[in-house]
Amino acid sequence: MATDLCYTLVYQDDATETPSLQEFQRAFEKGSDETRIETMKKLLVIMLNGDPMEKLLLHVIRFVLPSRNKQLKKLLQFYWEICPKTKPDGKLKDEFILVCNALMNDLQHPNEYIRGSTLRFLCKIKEPEVLEPLVPSVRACLEHRHSYVRKNAVFAIGSIYKTFDHLFPDAPEVVQSLLLSEADMTCRRNAFVVLCNVDQGLAVQYLLQVIDSVPSFDELLQLAVIELIRKDSKNSSSNKAAYIRCLSELLAAASHSVKYEAAAILLYLTTSPAAVKAAASCYIELIVKESDNNVKLIVLDRLEDIRNKHDRVLDDLVMDILQVLTSPDIDVRRKAIRIALEMVSSRNVQEVVLFLKKELTKTQDDAYEKNTEYRQLLIQSIHTCAIKFSEVAANVVHVLMEFLGDSNNPAAVDVVSFVREVVEKFPGLRESILEKLLDTFTDMKSGKVFRGALWIIGEYCENTNEIDDAWKQIRHALGEIPLLASEQKLLDAAEAADEEDKEGDKAVPSEGAAPRRILADGTYATESAYTESPAAASRLEAVKAAKKPPLRSLILAGDYFLSTVLSTALTKLVLRYSKLVNDVALVNARQAEAMLIMTSILRVGQSKFVAFEIDEDSYDRIMQDLRVVGTAGDDENVEKINTVYLQDTREVYSKQLQAEDKRLADAKAENETSVQVQVDDVIVFRQFAKKSGGIADEYDQDLSRATGSLDDKNDLMSKLNRIVQLTGFSDKVYAEAVVNVHQYDILMDVLIVNQTNETLQNLTVEFATLGDLKLVDRPATHNLAPHSFLTVKAPIKVSSTETGVIFGNIVYDSHGSTENCVVLNDIHIDIMDYINPAYCNETQFRSMWTEFEWENKVNVNTNVSDLKEYLQHIMDSTNMSCLTPKKQLEGDCGFLSANMYARSIFGEDALANLSIEKNGDGPIIGHIRIRSKTQGIALSLGDKITLAQKTVA
Repeated sequence: MATDLCYTLVYQDDATETPSLQEFQRAFEKGSDETRIETMKKLLVIMLNGDPMEKLLLHVIRFVLPSRNKQLKKLLQFYWEICPKTKPDGKLKDEFILVCNALMNDLQHPNEYIRGSTLRFLCKIKEPEVLEPLVPSVRACLEHRHSYVRKNAVFAIGSIYKTFDHLFPDAPEVVQSLLLSEADMTCRRNAFVVLCNVDQGLAVQYLLQVIDSVPSFDELLQLAVIELIRKDSKNSSSNKAAYIRCLSELLAAASHSVKYEAAAILLYLTTSPAAVKAAASCYIELIVKESDNNVKLIVLDRLEDIRNKHDRVLDDLVMDILQVLTSPDIDVRRKAIRIALEMVSSRNVQEVVLFLKKELTKTQDDAYEKNTEYRQLLIQSIHTCAIKFSEVAANVVHVLMEFLGDSNNPAAVDVVSFVREVVEKFPGLRESILEKLLDTFTDMKSGKVFRGALWIIGEYCENTNEIDDAWKQIRHALGEIPLLASEQKLLDAAEAADEEDKEGDKAVPSEGAAPRRILADGTYATESAYTESPAAASRLEAVKAAKKPPLRSLILAGDYFLSTVLSTALTKLVLRYSKLVNDVALVNARQAEAMLIMTSILRVGQSKFVAFEIDEDSYDRIMQDLRVVGTAGDDENVEKINTVYLQDTREVYSKQLQAEDKRLADAKAENETSVQVQVDDVIVFRQFAKKSGGIADEYDQDLSRATGSLDDKNDLMSKLNRIVQLTGFSDKVYAEAVVNVHQYDILMDVLIVNQTNETLQNLTVEFATLGDLKLVDRPATHNLAPHSFLTVKAPIKVSSTETGVIFGNIVYDSHGSTENCVVLNDIHIDIMDYINPAYCNETQFRSMWTEFEWENKVNVNTNVSDLKEYLQHIMDSTNMSCLTPKKQLEGDCGFLSANMYARSIFGEDALANLSIEKNGDGPIIGHIRIRSKTQGIALSLGDKITLAQKTVA
């Protein structure tokens, strides 16, 4: 039957040799208790794997049953559970009279643990002929002095009554009377559970009698009470008020599991704001007090569900949720902050930001393993609050700017991004922010931070005082200019110092002076010039390693992108200065100084003092800025140049911010307006449902969700699309499979058809896997009648996003045939079932792109003629989302570059960059680069793209 429970599963190793029937009999007859124990274990394994071994029943009864060995008694109970107990006509075998007698003796045994073990075993027996003579003994065990016997006796009575109520007709009354008189909490809990199962009405009646004392019950009994409340409230609302009061009291219970269940059932019974707040407060307390991080994450998920269902009811608890940040786990902190940010409103934003600022200050002192990541998370959270609520931006921006000099690069980059956004959105804060930015300018350490700061300075320094202060700070961060001349001066000084040291050491000239040599080009050189070259190299390295101002050291280290940003910022400052100041001499001096800085960058970039030579792009960009500064006074071009440098860049940034805000608003609106219930869905009225429970609540559906039976993919057309043919139509055995993918599991439903006129015996489907797939259970052996069919299920576990292959064969026995094996077609598991589109911002994408070490480059080979159409095809084929804004993809310029991102259900990130171009009527050329942290997903996505290209072609 489908409802039969399985109690024991034992795997049989094919490598071990199976004893014969005579060897088993001999071991039972003449072996010691230790030998019999090992023999019984072997016998049980063989029986569990399909062989009933019925001829050994008498030997077991004669030689094993009389033993007093406790381990043998336990193995015997396993044996009685699985051995065939009936004859072909359905009647009990005669030998079981002896077994019943032995079981009765065990039920009256002076050792309470043997009694208890036997009572537990009786719960598994489904033959009324075995149970009937044992009922009086089971009833007598209810009055035993030891609680272990009584608690197992209650379960045995419940099992007997549920299966064969005529054997124990007064079981509900007996259990109820035990419940009223029992003092032991475990026995009471067992009795209560049994009463709930056999007669729910009596259980409710008992609960209402003792409902005021439920908070003082044992944890297990409290959980049983909560379960009864859930079941009864589904069918009847008459006791709802008493149940809500009881559950509210249980929210203060000592046990964490009781609190969790009580809060969940309370929300199931009522949606009043007071109850919702009480349940949420209970969850928050659980998160703070529970030590297990997995439990914290589960309860946070429940808290998020409550917030989604009861919008704005929990806003007052936002500070309580932030107490969860005391947990050291970064995942718990990230989820708690995400929930808290959704609950921030104008009433509590000041408190939230103040708390986050305190946490941010703590990160400077704590020696926490993921301190830098936590600091970055806090900065991003404060950023979100400040942009959403302008009244707190002024309070937090200066605090965050203290971290511009942070050695943790991502945190400092986040701060610069935040400052740039605040400066654009809140003009009233620009003056104070610029002042603070210039104060911390020389403390910055990262090229990315300098680039952001220089962009802000170039765009928003709008009066002469600000321009003068910015110029002074830039000159201070650059050090002495020209760069090349000052570096050469340091090198010359080092050489002169070395020469002085040599002169001082040389007391008498050497007799054997190095002779002059004539080189190939006709010049003279001495041996000493060659021997001094290592010293010269060491002096150059010493000059390079000497302490320098931060901006200067980054330029000399080869950060030419920073050099171009610096040149552009200087150009903007000069152009704006020339508009503000009428004194031509001052303007010319400022222009000359800017040109000197740019020229010195170009010259030093081609010298030996830098880590590597300047690239062509950076050289051209700096030269462009140099020409703009040199021609700044020309009346003909001044308006165009001022428009490009002083207006267009700021407008583009403003549009970028507006586009991001619009994207977030559209995503939120789409989420809110998504269809939760279809128009033609059945309306369910709970009051009209059957008392037997025609409607399944969310708890009853948990198992269905876990097994995937509620998955939307389980419709007929979807199943037909997933059918894979495993053998040919002309094979003796035809097989096809439906591959059901549900998160971390694959369930293969294999249909096997016998196409011959013979019975196929011992037919077995054997599967093997390649990749990160693991076969959970081996399909059983079957006998297949002529032209009949059967269905075999094979569960497979998946552990990573990697293209897996399942292969195998079907073997069977048949008369007069030697070819008894059919090889199956390979089944390739599509990784697209595990990859979902996702979103990340540009900073996160760049960070992951730099960090991930596995790259797969796929060359484009397709007959698609349109660039955007090809991009869409790749996105559809790989389940990746395009991160590049649509505005940037508009127009037709002959080339296209886009970033794509996806995340697997295992938490693996997949990045891709598409760079393609099309010349005239020629084909699309280019490549797709895929990066990931693990090799499997990079290779699998590459293979998927290659196949998708072929499909289109």
